[in-house]
Amino acid sequence: MVQKLGIEENKVSEINRVLYKNYGTSMAGLRAVGYNFDYDDYHSFVHGRLPYENLKPDPVLRSLLLSLPIRKVVFSNGDEVHVAKVLRKLGLEDCFEGVISFETLNPPTNGRNNSDNRGSSTEILDATNYASQSALPQTPVTCKPFENAFEQAFKIAKINPQKTLFFDDSIRNIQTGKQVGLHTVLVGTSHRTNGADYALESIHNIKEALPELWEADNKKPEGVRYSGKVANIQTSVMA
Repeated sequence: MVQKLGIEENKVSEINRVLYKNYGTSMAGLRAVGYNFDYDDYHSFVHGRLPYENLKPDPVLRSLLLSLPIRKVVFSNGDEVHVAKVLRKLGLEDCFEGVISFETLNPPTNGRNNSDNRGSSTEILDATNYASQSALPQTPVTCKPFENAFEQAFKIAKINPQKTLFFDDSIRNIQTGKQVGLHTVLVGTSHRTNGADYALESIHNIKEALPELWEADNKKPEGVRYSGKVANIQTSVMA
């Protein structure tokens, strides 16, 4: 924000907090309040500073995913380069049927990447004074946690939300997922919050928590039911 958009450094932390809270990603918030920039440049700049070297292969998760006899799709707000790099570092690049990334939901359009046109930091700061998300200007970026991102993902991946288990570490994403009909698993905590059908401290606990998933290929067409906690059939997984 400081180097590319000229926002004052002492205001960046609060601006980023407000935009992330209201728009799901800082990029979506920046676009909503008037900044226009090249999306690829933005992702390259932001993700180019991430410590990918800290990611190590996860053979346990890889084994679990490969043994899971149902469709598996990645649904990420990250760009395709970032998602591919993370999957490769974790050794999971061949564990999913497909990836729904930033570019999937935000395909290039003419005039989208005019990086010379930007709003002022005053517009950004004004956004921090809004009392509710509904009062904020809409963003042209399609991303979680907004329902339109989920609806587009369902169409692209040909997914029936009532038959899909959705894993995410964001409570907001989980809550939206529940609202649009997904069965939900909050990852990173054992505390099940509003909107989460399950909560897993670690994704490695998936088989202990949901053993029925591994029985999917042995079931009749009616599908798999989950111990009375989830009332519908599961035939695919989004993560």
